[in-house]
Amino acid sequence: MSKQSKFLVAGLMLGLFAITVAPAFAQMQEVKEKPRLYTYVALWNLPRAQWGEWQKMEAGDAKMMQDAIAKGTLVSYGDDVNLVHQPDQPTHDDWFQSMSMAGLMNVLDQLYKAGSASNPVLESSTKHWDNIYVSQYYNWRAGAVKDGYSHGSSYTLKEDAPNDAVELLAKSVIVPHMEKLLADGVISEYEIDEEAIHTASPGTFWVFWIASSPEALDKASASLRDGLKANRLISPAFDSMVNFKPHRDYLTRTNATYK
Repeated sequence: MSKQSKFLVAGLMLGLFAITVAPAFAQMQEVKEKPRLYTYVALWNLPRAQWGEWQKMEAGDAKMMQDAIAKGTLVSYGDDVNLVHQPDQPTHDDWFQSMSMAGLMNVLDQLYKAGSASNPVLESSTKHWDNIYVSQYYNWRAGAVKDGYSHGSSYTLKEDAPNDAVELLAKSVIVPHMEKLLADGVISEYEIDEEAIHTASPGTFWVFWIASSPEALDKASASLRDGLKANRLISPAFDSMVNFKPHRDYLTRTNATYK
């Protein structure tokens, strides 16, 4: 099949899917791109002996983060504890979000000047790396999430996927489903991220969502399975654009605050 033919097939699949799900989302507004949301994530592989000190360290930075939200520099911040450990992968991470790259850098500069980067807990890490993401498809409920559950999935586009593949999948498949879960109170936040500073393949994107409890985690997962069964065109649409071989999932315990 030629590249052009694959593009046509993908477009037809998504068009058919949109027609299939339209009645279910008749009350929802058309999915549109939102202003750019930037996320800075610092990931750490900490020795087990330091795990108990993690939240104490995070509590020390909370006032700075709250001040940044009050000033409008940030719109959210939080931290995660990994629940599914893998060799040489992060055990913990913390993050903050802004509507501009400048907002991220200003807060990062404040953290460095306050000495947060030289905290003994972080200095004990055996591995550390950072990522900066950008999203134009996201939504949340304002307020705090305490000991929630974050589910993340990474996807890699096929080489012949159309340039607007993430946009097509977001508008036709992912966002309508996530908005329903958000409206039903099953999740408190979701976002579709791509890297703003590329440290992975440019064709990689991530889908993250936060559930407030184990029961909500089950409900969200069941809703996804039911959606796949009810709309047989979802899987073909994804399969036409996504290489599932490098696909990975993530599950963490999360504390987060959203403006």
